[in-house]
Amino acid sequence: MATTVHSVSTTSTTLIDGKAPPRQAAAASAQCVTLPSLTAPPLQQQNRVWKATGYCRKLARNVAAMATGEATPEAVSPDVQELIKPLQEAWDKVEDKYAVSSLAVAGGVFLWGSTGMISAIDRLPLVPGVLELVGIGYTGWFAYKNLVFKPDREALFEKIKCTYKDIIGSS
Repeated sequence: MATTVHSVSTTSTTLIDGKAPPRQAAAASAQCVTLPSLTAPPLQQQNRVWKATGYCRKLARNVAAMATGEATPEAVSPDVQELIKPLQEAWDKVEDKYAVSSLAVAGGVFLWGSTGMISAIDRLPLVPGVLELVGIGYTGWFAYKNLVFKPDREALFEKIKCTYKDIIGSS
């Protein structure tokens, strides 16, 4: 009975101190329960949070500076300006902006729907394998018909050039 009381008191000191009690008897150690000590969170997670917070503050500062017209050189890099300027010029040249915006939205919806349809077809049994074989077969046929022999290759390149000129224009 005394050992039981001793093991209970040892267990309570284990839970309070967080240290393992010295081994006294097999019966007493069977009743001993220890909990792992809590450790501080790693510094890496704290650094990641601080970096993310700093980035968000910098981004908010840049947005505020651009909104007020006080953009700093670091707010908009020259590379981004080189990409945005032609897009702005092309958008300014567009006469029917409503139609272009509608076509862009319709294209996005079409792409979204087609990816859903393709993923549904991909889940069907045997269909992906059959489509892959069809693609490999057509690629082989096209290469043999248009790329193997020199006259066929030249005719293909000429056809590509003519199609390019029809689309772009003869400039």
